[in-house]
Amino acid sequence: MTAEASSRWLTARRILAVRLDAAGDVLMTTPALRALKEGVPGRHLSLLTSPSGAAAARLVPEVDEVIEYVAPWMKPASSDGSSEHLAMIERLRAGHFDAAVIFTVYSQNPLPAALLVHLAGIPLRLAHCRENPYDLLTDWVRETEPEHGVRHEVRRQLDLVATVGAKPADEHLRVTVPPGATAHVGGLLGGTLDRGRPWAVMHVGATAASRRYPHFAEVARALSEDHGWSLVFTGGADEAGLVEAVREASGVPSLSLVGALDFAQLAALVEEAPLLISNNTGPAHLAAAVGTPVVDLYALTNPQHTPWMVPQRVLFHDVPCAPCYRSVCPEGHHACLALVPPSVVVQAALDLAAGVPGPPEGLPGVVTGLSRMGSR
Repeated sequence: MTAEASSRWLTARRILAVRLDAAGDVLMTTPALRALKEGVPGRHLSLLTSPSGAAAARLVPEVDEVIEYVAPWMKPASSDGSSEHLAMIERLRAGHFDAAVIFTVYSQNPLPAALLVHLAGIPLRLAHCRENPYDLLTDWVRETEPEHGVRHEVRRQLDLVATVGAKPADEHLRVTVPPGATAHVGGLLGGTLDRGRPWAVMHVGATAASRRYPHFAEVARALSEDHGWSLVFTGGADEAGLVEAVREASGVPSLSLVGALDFAQLAALVEEAPLLISNNTGPAHLAAAVGTPVVDLYALTNPQHTPWMVPQRVLFHDVPCAPCYRSVCPEGHHACLALVPPSVVVQAALDLAAGVPGPPEGLPGVVTGLSRMGSR
């Protein structure tokens, strides 16, 4: 970065961050957002994000304003015509932003968002980009992934903002849980959960079928019957059938809060819990953001989303088809998760609950596997 470019970013008082993905992606961007916020005293930071991302963004203390947007180049796309998109351009123009930072995964093209903020008259525009963006970006960081290796998603975004001189004092994920959400969850648990017993939250759903561990019922049964644990199940209302099937198959008592919590209340529950057992999905990153240890059943669909800087066990079985980047297992065997024995998941939970040291935390690619991929 030239001295002139550095000076321009250091005088940017109003910054728009663009992260149009889901809640977990927003959570993994929080260290980079903190870097932007801390870069200039009194800086105002707005985040343009999806409705799912907005739920997480409202808990991020560095974000001063959350702007929801269903972008037509993202999934699920908006099909309501052009009026809402033209209106968004005008809304951003009215924000008088000095700079915009576009956060993407490496498989996404940043240029539609770059065009949006360019048309909104935002003078400084930063993003990773594979092809020449010409005037759509004033600060172009060449895309090197995956051809030259894949970074952890948190590191990728920290590296992006570092190119304009933004570095945070703390690289942990962070959210602030509202006191009302904590009180609400306390009320839900008060009469139903024996705090004298070990307990955990289990999140058995995931948007992609390829990321759902098939043996949660066996894990729940063993933790309850063999070790005396209480279990609290979470999930969206659309996952009620999946969760009830797991609870019924386990044959042990448990508490279901499926469909009963908004995102802030889910954060409060995970913060209260001694442990989260989850697929590789948003709650795993929420656990990292509130400091709760997590057992992550990690489908090998992609390598860059392991829990960040939190006590963890990342469990998978090595397969030659990894990473597949697919929402449904293309081979049909689901082996990267199906071959993880429930006994290994149970032991991982017991170890984390007992504070048994694990692999180094927060290091990209450090996982606790069941075969040659990262096993230690």
